[in-house]
Order: sequence, then C-alpha cells, then structure tokens
Amino acid sequence: MYDFLVAPFVEFGFMQRALAGSLLLSLSACPVGVFLMLRRMSLTGDAMSHAILPGAAAGFLLYGLQIVPMTIGGLVAGAIVAVGAGAVSRFTLQKEDASLAAFYLISLALGVMMVSLRGSSVDLMHVLFGTVLALDDAALWLIAGIAVVTLASLAVFWRALVAECLDPLFLRSVSRLGPLVHFLFLGLVVLNLVGGFQALGTLLSVGLMMLPAAAARFWTSRVVTMAALAVVIGIVSCLAGLLVSYHAALPSGPAVVLIAGAIYLVSALVGTRGALLARVSHPHRHRTA
Repeated sequence: MYDFLVAPFVEFGFMQRALAGSLLLSLSACPVGVFLMLRRMSLTGDAMSHAILPGAAAGFLLYGLQIVPMTIGGLVAGAIVAVGAGAVSRFTLQKEDASLAAFYLISLALGVMMVSLRGSSVDLMHVLFGTVLALDDAALWLIAGIAVVTLASLAVFWRALVAECLDPLFLRSVSRLGPLVHFLFLGLVVLNLVGGFQALGTLLSVGLMMLPAAAARFWTSRVVTMAALAVVIGIVSCLAGLLVSYHAALPSGPAVVLIAGAIYLVSALVGTRGALLARVSHPHRHRTA
C-alpha cells in the first residue's frame, strides 16, 4: 500500500511538484467552477479556456516555453476575447453565447496555427494538454499566487457573488457592486484558466474547474458546502489521477480529468440531490414533489 500510494510522492521531486500544483489548482479553480455553474455559464469556462491559447502561443513564439511570457499572453488574449464577445453582443443583434463561441473558435484555430508555425507536435501537445509532471518552481509560484488572489477575492466578495448568482437584478438595484463583481469574477475565471493551463493545458484546464463543481451539486444545495465539496473532489481527482498516470504510464492531465469525470458520473447516479437511481426507483414521488 505504501509503495502504491505514498512512495511516488516521497521518492520523486517531479511528483511532489505535480501534487503541489494540482492541490493549489483545486483550492482556487473548483470554487470558481461552482459560481460558473450556478450562473449557468459552464460552457463559458470552456470557451475562455480556448480563448487564452493565442496569447500563450504568442509568448511561446517569442520566448519559447517560458512561463511568464505565456502567462501574460494568455491573460491578454482572454481579456480581449471576453471584451470582444461582450461588445458584439451589446452593440449587435447577436446573443453573447453565439459571439463567445465565434471568438473562441477563432482563438483556438489561431493559437494552434501559431504554435505549429514554430514548434513541433510535441510543443503543440504541451500547450493543448499541459505537462503537470514537468511543473517547475516558477509555475508553482504562479499557481500559488493565483490561488491566494482567488481565495482572498472570494472571501471579500462572497456574499455579492452569491447574490449575483441568485438574483443579479436585485444586487444591481441595491448596490453599485454589480458590474464590479461581474468583471471581477470573469477576471478570476481567466486567472484560474491561465493557472490551469500551466499544468493541464488549454483543453483540460476547464475540466478541473467544472467537473468537481458539477459533481458537488448532486450532494448539496448550500453554496459554501458545495464549494468545499468541490475542492475535496478536485483534490481526490488530482491524487488519484497522478497515481494512475504514474503506475499505468498514462498522460497525467487526462487521467486527472477522467477521474473527476468518473466521480461526476457516480454522483449523478447516487448523489442525495436529484440522483438518477432515485428518480428511476421512485418516479411518481418525484413527479408529485
């Protein structure tokens, strides 16, 4: 048991850094995922994870696989896509979901093209799917900084974020914090996607953000409990995913996300809120409830 569960994290520094980075991501990204889900913006997170790709690719083209240029590029690209999609939806007849989809598809194609111009297929896979087992100290400090900013922002603006999720019009009518909280939240989404990009790549970073949050909703209706449970599910997913990838020689990022997906499916079946098995076993009770 020790050799399977503990030894990889004791004997190998790269496993220790991967575990530290994954745990920090779980602490910050999973609560953000809860608010994305409650706002019915789950697919927005997926779109934004693709939107950071051109900026990261630009940093890669100019400086190679260096964390600071790729991070700054990702933040700038994410901000441009968010503002651009919002402007199109505000000043044209197109809805925000359609404009965001258009922007993220353009961003994804542009980013892949930019990486392909200079890099090899290995570099492209690194950008798209990340290398959690190759996290260095600089990446860990970045992820730690993002976690601190995220947790501090959630602590200060928690009630306002919950209020905007439940009734944004009421929040705007009683407080001027509505627009500020909205843009602050979008900033936290982009920040955590950039942090997740360092470990899981652009295509999988949103998985650690959304799957634990979606699974937690099958067990509780309280936002605080939901966020805490999402963090626990994220931590378990990271631990199990890293162990599976180590012992089975599988890609670590997909392993983490697949474990989170398995927990989501189990939660959907047996969770205490809206479980599929309960609805199948007692269909009349749920119809009259």
